[in-house]
Amino acid sequence: MRATGIPARGLRFLLERRRVLLRLTAWSVLETGQTFLLGYGPARALDDGFLRGRADAGLAWLAVTGLGVLIGSYGTARVYAAVAALVEPFRDRLVERVVSRGVRTGDSGSLSGLTQQVEIARDTFAGLVMVSRSFVFTAAGALAGLFTLAPPLLLVVGPPLAAGVVLFAATLRPLARRQETFLVADEALAGQLGAVCPGLRDIAATGAEAHIAAGTGERVEAELRAARALAHWGVLRVTSLALGGQVPIVLLLATAPWLLTHGGVTTGALVGALAYVTQSLLPALRNLIHGLGTSGSRLTVVLRRLAPTAAAPGAGDAARPGAPASLPAADANHGDTLRRDDALTLADADSTHPNRPLTPADADTTHTDTTHPDGGLCPSAALDRPRNAPPRPEAPGGEPAVGTPPALTLTSVTFAYGPASTPVVQDLGLSLPQGSHLAVVGPSGAGKSTLTALVAGLLAPDRGTITVGGHAVPRPEAVAARVLIPQEAYVFGGTLAENLAYLRPDPVPEDEMLAAAETVGLAPLADRLGGLGARVDPAALSAGERQLVALTRAYLSNAPLALLDEATCHLDPETEERAERAFAARPGGTLVVVAHRISSARRAGRVLVMDGPSTAYGGHQELMRSSALYRDLVGNWTPASCRRRSEPALALRDADRVDTVAGPGLAGDGGHVVAHGPVGQMQAPGDLRDGGSLGREG
Repeated sequence: MRATGIPARGLRFLLERRRVLLRLTAWSVLETGQTFLLGYGPARALDDGFLRGRADAGLAWLAVTGLGVLIGSYGTARVYAAVAALVEPFRDRLVERVVSRGVRTGDSGSLSGLTQQVEIARDTFAGLVMVSRSFVFTAAGALAGLFTLAPPLLLVVGPPLAAGVVLFAATLRPLARRQETFLVADEALAGQLGAVCPGLRDIAATGAEAHIAAGTGERVEAELRAARALAHWGVLRVTSLALGGQVPIVLLLATAPWLLTHGGVTTGALVGALAYVTQSLLPALRNLIHGLGTSGSRLTVVLRRLAPTAAAPGAGDAARPGAPASLPAADANHGDTLRRDDALTLADADSTHPNRPLTPADADTTHTDTTHPDGGLCPSAALDRPRNAPPRPEAPGGEPAVGTPPALTLTSVTFAYGPASTPVVQDLGLSLPQGSHLAVVGPSGAGKSTLTALVAGLLAPDRGTITVGGHAVPRPEAVAARVLIPQEAYVFGGTLAENLAYLRPDPVPEDEMLAAAETVGLAPLADRLGGLGARVDPAALSAGERQLVALTRAYLSNAPLALLDEATCHLDPETEERAERAFAARPGGTLVVVAHRISSARRAGRVLVMDGPSTAYGGHQELMRSSALYRDLVGNWTPASCRRRSEPALALRDADRVDTVAGPGLAGDGGHVVAHGPVGQMQAPGDLRDGGSLGREG
C-alpha cells in the first residue's frame, strides 16, 4: 500500500461502519453534556446561589453538576464498547492481510507482523480514536458553555485555542516523517547490533573490528540526528500546547478586571471559564497532542509495514529500504554453521580495499589480544589470506626458483602504539629467503605478536616498509601470500573437510586432505571424529584440537608464508614438533614461528630475539654466545634428566605478569598460574599440558 493510500483506506474503513460511528457519537454527546455542566453549574451556583446568599440554590446547581458527571461517566463506559466494536474489525482485517501475505509469498516477517505489529496497530488505533473523540466533544461542550456564560469569554479563550490546534496540525506531517525516520534509524541500529553481537567471533576472525565499529557508529550517528530533528519539532508541539491550553488561562486572568467591569461577565462566569480551560480544554488538548503526535506517526509506520504491497513477493519486511544487512551468526564456540556462500560484510585487512566484503573463507582464526608496553590491548591476529592466493613459486626439486624475491623483508620498520609511546619495534631490518624457518622469541610484551601483525598487514608501521614475496604490505598480493594462525584457533560448525578446505578456491581432493592431516598430526582426531565428512562441533573440541584443525587448514592453503603466532601452545611437545616440521618442509614455503617453547627456537634455522626496541638475530649457538637475554631464556629450560614429562614454555604474554601454565609438579591443564619473575630468576614452569593426552586439552 502506498503511503497516500493509507488515509483513503482508513476513511473507507470508517464509512463501512457508520452505525458504529453513530453509536460512538451518541454516547460521546453525554460526555459533552458533562463538560458543559462542569463549568456552567459552578458558575450558576455562585451567581444565583452563594453570592446572593441562597445556599440552597447553590447546592442545587452543584448537585446538577454532580449528576451530569455521573451521566457522563456512564456515557464514557459505553464509549469503550463502541470503540471496541470499531477497533476489533480493524485488527481482524490486518490479521487477515498479514496471514494472506505470509501464505502467498512465504514472507518471513509475517510472524512478527502477526504477533507484534498488528497488536501495536490495534492498540494505537484505539488510543487515537479515544483521544480524538474526547477532544472534539470536550471542546464542543466547553466552547458552548463559554458562549452560554458570556460571549466575551469565548473571544478570550477561542483564538489562542484555535491557534494552538492549527499550529499542532501544521506540525503533524513533518513530525510524522521525523518520527518514522527515527524509528527506522532505531531499527537499523538494533538490526546492526543484533547481527554484530552474535558474530563478534567472526568479526575478530577477519580483523574487521574497525570496519564494523565504523558502520555501527554511522548508525548511532544517524539515530542521533533523527532524534535531534524529532526533538526540534517536538518543541513546536510543546509550543502548540502552551498556546492553546495555557495562554487562555493567562488571558482570562489578565483581562478579568476589564471583563468584570466592562464586559458584562459575572464572577461565577469567570470562575466557570477557568474551570472549562483548566479541567476540560487543557487536558483534552494535551492528550490530543501527545496521542496524535506520537501514536499517529507510529500507526502510520506500522500500517506501511503491514500493507501487502509494501514488500516484493518473497522479500518480506526485511526488503524495505534502509533495512540493515545482517551478518550470519557463525559462532565457533556454539557450533553454528558458517557456510561457504554466507557473505560477511566485514573489512579486509588490506587497507587498499577497505570496502571489499569478505566471505568467511577469508578468515582462519579468531582475533587475539596482546599487551603492548603501554598497557593497552592491540590486535595481534586476524585474517589468514584470501582463497585465491597465488601458488608458491618453486624450481624443480622443490627449491626456490632462481631470481625469486625474498619471502619476507623488513626495512627500518618502526611501530609504536601511540605518538607518545615507546616503540615496540624500532628500526628493524630483516630479510628471509624462501624456504627459511625463523623462530621469534622474547619476554612478554616484547613485540613478537606485534611483529606478526605488521607482517600480516593488520598493523601499519610508523616508518619503514614490509614486503611479502616481493609485494608491499598491505597490498592484496602480499595479503594473499601469507597465512596467519594465532593462539586461539578458529573452527566453525560444518564438516571437517569444509573446515580444512576453506582457504582453497578450488575443490581439494580427499587424498590431499588426508595426507595433510597425517603430516600435520590431525589424522588421529579425524579418525576419532569419523572422517573428513564428520560434522564438527567447535565447542566439543579442546583448544589443542582446534589448533590442529587450523594448522592443517593453513597447511593446505596456497600461501607460501606461514605465520604461527603461538599457534601450537595447546599442543604437547611431540605434536608441536611434528606440525612445525611439516610447515618447514612445505615446498617453497617459509615459516615464522612465535615460539612458545625453547625447542621451537632450537628447531629453527634462524632465531630473532625481541625485547622491545632491542633485537638480536642469528642461529642458536651464535645467540647463546652473543645474547644475554637468549641465554636467560634458554637457561630457564630444565635439562631432560630433570624434567618430569615435558620441557618448559617460554613466557606467555600477560599484562598482569602471570601465565596460565602449570608449574613444576602441577599435573594437568594450564589452569594454574605462576608469577613472572625477572628474566634471570624465573621459575622453570612445565608446559601448558604437562604431557597429558591431546583430548584433555583446553
